[in-house]
Amino acid sequence: MILPLLLLLQSDKLPPANPLPYTDPDASAVMAPVNRILAAVGTRDGAAITAETRPEGGATVVVERADGGRTIRHLSWAEFAGGIKPGAEKLAERMPDPAIEVDGDIAMVWGPYVFTVDGKADHCGVNHFDLIREQGRWKVLNVTWSQRSTGCEAR
Repeated sequence: MILPLLLLLQSDKLPPANPLPYTDPDASAVMAPVNRILAAVGTRDGAAITAETRPEGGATVVVERADGGRTIRHLSWAEFAGGIKPGAEKLAERMPDPAIEVDGDIAMVWGPYVFTVDGKADHCGVNHFDLIREQGRWKVLNVTWSQRSTGCEAR
């Protein structure tokens, strides 16, 4: 028992994450509110976004500019949902291969994404959702993502 702990302390790496694809039965339940939020961004439905979230959480974005500068911005869920405005462009966000970790009533979803406008890559990065399960239902507490406009490929 003590040997694995000592080996872990000697390593500069975390223990391995679950293999992909993750086959835990909770994985699809965890992804359900994440997928509904991504779909709601595409349909520009702020109310559908807040329906999947805990009000005390929020959204944080780290925008990486082409010149190397970075901007960090945090929004409450109400601010984030309120920023979703009607428009003629077709929006879509794809997160094709998320890593999912579940421990009891907490979960994490992490993975690369590409955000498209009218089918063209607009920006990309990595999404990190943290979720909690309450009364049998998963809710998103926070989402944090990186956002860049270079090196984005349609996925």
